[in-house]
Amino acid sequence: MTIGDHLHELYRLPAHAFPGPGTPAGRLPEPDSVAWRISADVYDSDESWTAAFARFCETVDTTRVRALIVGAWEEAYDSDPSDVVEALLAARDQLPALRALFLGDMVMEECEISWINQTDVAPLLAGFPALEEFGVRGGSGLGFTAVRHSALRRLVVETGGLPASVVRGIGASDLPALEHLDLWLGTPDYGGDSEAADLEPILSGARLPRLRHLALRNSEIQDAVAAVVAAAPVVARLEVLDLSMGVLTDEGAGALLNGQPLTHLKKLDLHHHYLSKAFEERVRQALEPAGVEVDLDRDDAEEETEEDGTVWRYVSVGE
Repeated sequence: MTIGDHLHELYRLPAHAFPGPGTPAGRLPEPDSVAWRISADVYDSDESWTAAFARFCETVDTTRVRALIVGAWEEAYDSDPSDVVEALLAARDQLPALRALFLGDMVMEECEISWINQTDVAPLLAGFPALEEFGVRGGSGLGFTAVRHSALRRLVVETGGLPASVVRGIGASDLPALEHLDLWLGTPDYGGDSEAADLEPILSGARLPRLRHLALRNSEIQDAVAAVVAAAPVVARLEVLDLSMGVLTDEGAGALLNGQPLTHLKKLDLHHHYLSKAFEERVRQALEPAGVEVDLDRDDAEEETEEDGTVWRYVSVGE
């Protein structure tokens, strides 16, 4: 799997690209009817992201804007979005209705996910206390200083390698309204140096009383993640458990089945996995009769075996 498409929607609003410089804008949508994508044109224009955002603020009634998607900024493979963050924070009084923000909506032609330079995103959460949804793509240089945020309901972090410091920062954050948490843990090759033990504050659920959807996916250590999830207190209150996109084998699936009951779930998502056919059937037989939707699509998971017998398995999204 690659990141081949821009976000289609955010905050249940369809994404709409703010026109570039010199492009006839035509009739723009109502400010609160779409999620506005603002990007630097990395192909045909010298306009920076901050300049595009300034035009946006001059053109659109920002007091009614509910969702913003930060697309490509110039040379994202070499420059972090500090200027983007500063521009957003400087305009926060102009964005009183903002409820959703995504930072780094870039496809592979603009910048590979593992090449996207990021920064500490906690200031955005502190600066926009009414945000209900926040997402970020790219793990290089990503920071997440522990925060308290009483409104955030959905947090998504998409990476080919999620730094352990970010996992710990999220785990140390007080997010009493959070219902949906989606972390792409990735591989050490791209900075994903977290271990299963780093997930304990999240899995205890102590700071996440409303969590209903937990995704810990795209992990090279998916078996170890499954093992700690199997005994995690937070699981009992979940509706959706997502351990997809990673290197999950029979060992990890066995730990899940031998752990606490999962029959209360609405859905267990294990797509892109490395389970044997026999274990796929065991998972289905254990959960589907109880009404659990189980996704066991192998997707693009393929093994490579070398002449010496070494078997290579890959996460869905790496570079």
